[in-house]
Amino acid sequence: MRGKRIDLGQKGHHRWTYRVIVISIAMLSPLTSKTNAQGVQTGKASYYAKKFSGRKTASGERLHHDSLTCAHRTYPFGTQLKVTNPANGKTVIVRVTDRGPYVKGRIIDLSVRAARELGIIAQGIAPVVVERYNPSIIPFKPEDIIDVPELELSTNEGPITKPIWVELKEQHMKKQASDE
Repeated sequence: MRGKRIDLGQKGHHRWTYRVIVISIAMLSPLTSKTNAQGVQTGKASYYAKKFSGRKTASGERLHHDSLTCAHRTYPFGTQLKVTNPANGKTVIVRVTDRGPYVKGRIIDLSVRAARELGIIAQGIAPVVVERYNPSIIPFKPEDIIDVPELELSTNEGPITKPIWVELKEQHMKKQASDE
């Protein structure tokens, strides 16, 4: 084989490029979960075993089984996610501290406490709905329900009085002037 060159030619080059593009798209597309336009993911969740408690996560924090944390592949560290178990309607808010899960078919790894609050400990793996949690959303309260008291915003009537500390200072200054 030494000295021989393989010439792909124009057709071979296009086939090779096409294969690389198709493989790249297949690898980048999410095969394990479905995401809708609002950024809501549906898929399977698992949870960390208690034996991983104390180990460092990808963010550098230590994992504790009683914390409300999770591992997600794409959300930035510190992002709060609302995870819902559609089977029983239970919801928990968790914070992303790790990367993963790296098992095909799963979209999130939860801490033991988060899994317990969702009711998936016995199952081990359960379908969930994951969405970004925004705590700054304030529910709208219609104006006709609000009972606003009337406030009196006028000033005090009568002689203008000085603050007590000003009066005491003036008295002190008069006393010092008379002592001299």
